[in-house]
Amino acid sequence: MRLLVTGGAGFIGANFVRSMLARYPDYEVVVLDKLTYAGNLENLAGLESQSRFRFERGDICDPEAVDRLLRKGIDAVLNFAAESHVDRSILDPAEFARTNIMGTLSMLEASRKNKVARYIQISTDEVYGSLGPAGSFTEESPLAPNSPYAASKAAADLLVRSYGRTYGFPCVITRCSNNYGPYQFPEKLIPLLVTNALAGMALPIYGDGLHVRDWIHVQDHCDALDCILHHGRTGEVYNIGARQKVANLEIARMVLRILGKDESLITFVKDRPGHDRRYSIDPSKLERELGWKPKIPLEEGIRLTIDWYRENSAWISGVRSGAYLDYYRRMYENRQATLSEFP
Repeated sequence: MRLLVTGGAGFIGANFVRSMLARYPDYEVVVLDKLTYAGNLENLAGLESQSRFRFERGDICDPEAVDRLLRKGIDAVLNFAAESHVDRSILDPAEFARTNIMGTLSMLEASRKNKVARYIQISTDEVYGSLGPAGSFTEESPLAPNSPYAASKAAADLLVRSYGRTYGFPCVITRCSNNYGPYQFPEKLIPLLVTNALAGMALPIYGDGLHVRDWIHVQDHCDALDCILHHGRTGEVYNIGARQKVANLEIARMVLRILGKDESLITFVKDRPGHDRRYSIDPSKLERELGWKPKIPLEEGIRLTIDWYRENSAWISGVRSGAYLDYYRRMYENRQATLSEFP
């Protein structure tokens, strides 16, 4: 099977690419990534020597670039590519609309034109909005996004749905809860807390710290996507969650407890606009239909994540300094980073 993974140099995409290449020795994977601030070729380091892996630098909003790749013969597309940080969406909503909505439209149209057999849209539980003190979102919950990021992802989901209904396009939508794990850009909560705590810096927490999120290790998410790719029903939406609902403040305390650091490092900062209070996602449909279950308990997963960040201090420094972006620029100027395409 030949897979096109857009946004495959990002956090979740890179973990998925590594997982698929390790698990299926006869699969080929091509990654399309624009390499913005969150796309990092170091996330894919070591794969470039594999004949089954190819990287292409490009923008999902560029129909010609997407069409050129799909004409090579792609069996399935997994669209991870997205602007995804809520704070950035508040500052620059236009870029989120461009990438997340128009980019998805570009991917859908090129995939339909080239008769791709399976298209998976990687979405988020944030499209459902904020939840009260009880209950969980199901696939039937109405979309009620509260940030420009969530609104752009909800719009993309609706485009995907429309292609399924209008054209009979073989699409699936997945909506996952908050991910954490290796290669996550340190503006997100858990890597920010971990890297700051390792450096003895303050751990910033929005508002009162009681905003609740449903946490899942990225490897459990990748395993769920594997199940959906191979066995999910066309036209369906699948929620992916680990039933590990914890307040942000408790996540900070857990990180400090594991590291043996004092809670005095926790610093409360002004809450961000439109901050959703609680997320909780019900993955029963996925568990019932495909037999998937999460395997990594939250505290164990955070310990593993801390260990990874401890062992990859050079990666952290490169990401935080932006030095890796200059490295890519030089590489591409010398035409050294664009790997050959599939024949």
